[in-house]
Amino acid sequence: MTTLRILHLSDTHLLGDPEARHNGVDTTAALDRVLERAAQIEGIGLVVASGDLSEDGSVAAYEKLRDRLEPFAATLGAPTAYVMGNHDLRDGFEQVLGARDGVLEVAGFRVIRLDTSVPGAGYGELFPDQLDWLRAQLATDAPSGTIVVMHHAPVPAWSALLRALELQRASDVLDVLAGGDVRLVLSGHYHHSVATWAGGLPVVVAPGVTNTTDAVAPGGHERAAAGSGFAVVDVPEVGAPAATFVSVPSGADEWLFDMDPETVGAIAKAYGPRS
Repeated sequence: MTTLRILHLSDTHLLGDPEARHNGVDTTAALDRVLERAAQIEGIGLVVASGDLSEDGSVAAYEKLRDRLEPFAATLGAPTAYVMGNHDLRDGFEQVLGARDGVLEVAGFRVIRLDTSVPGAGYGELFPDQLDWLRAQLATDAPSGTIVVMHHAPVPAWSALLRALELQRASDVLDVLAGGDVRLVLSGHYHHSVATWAGGLPVVVAPGVTNTTDAVAPGGHERAAAGSGFAVVDVPEVGAPAATFVSVPSGADEWLFDMDPETVGAIAKAYGPRS
């Protein structure tokens, strides 16, 4: 039986300026540490980067990502799949990484990439034309089924801030996915690992490359620690996928930020959906 092994990365938040930092983190160095650790894993057949690939949306940042992931994947004989996140900008992404929605075939699996970003916002949404396109893709089964990659996960968030920046109308999206041969949904956005089921489908959220969200921060706070992670997901021809989460320490032992409820509320108001 053939099993597709996926290296699932997310939330790299790369910056074009080599001296720039994201919340004090050298995100390029974080990605390099992750790839060094991932290089020890055998049998990777697909490399996925599920959004928030750049923090500044610059062409240079996307080139930095491409110039690391493409050679890494090529040594494995594996294709790469990129999707947009809420921090990504369309012009830079498209110029370097191509179309924002798309399909590729990998070892009998159909991999569908979906852009859930909303320009100028932090929440996610799939618009009617995207859902129509998705239904059309799923109208015919793939030999081994379909894997969907999208930044905003179709499952609830834990923290107050991320709950304000969730995928909108997730149940509608799950209804479309459940109407086809979808075997797995891969997402990011939350910066911590999640493996669950939603709408009868397995959903895996990869931890962040840039930092690690404290999923149980108290009292409406939003905070994150130094350190990275990634997921390895094995998808057999038949049966449920299995996810393994790998942490990659940064050498620093500290909270990078700890937003109080007032700050969380202000960000949620500015970047959440308009009622």
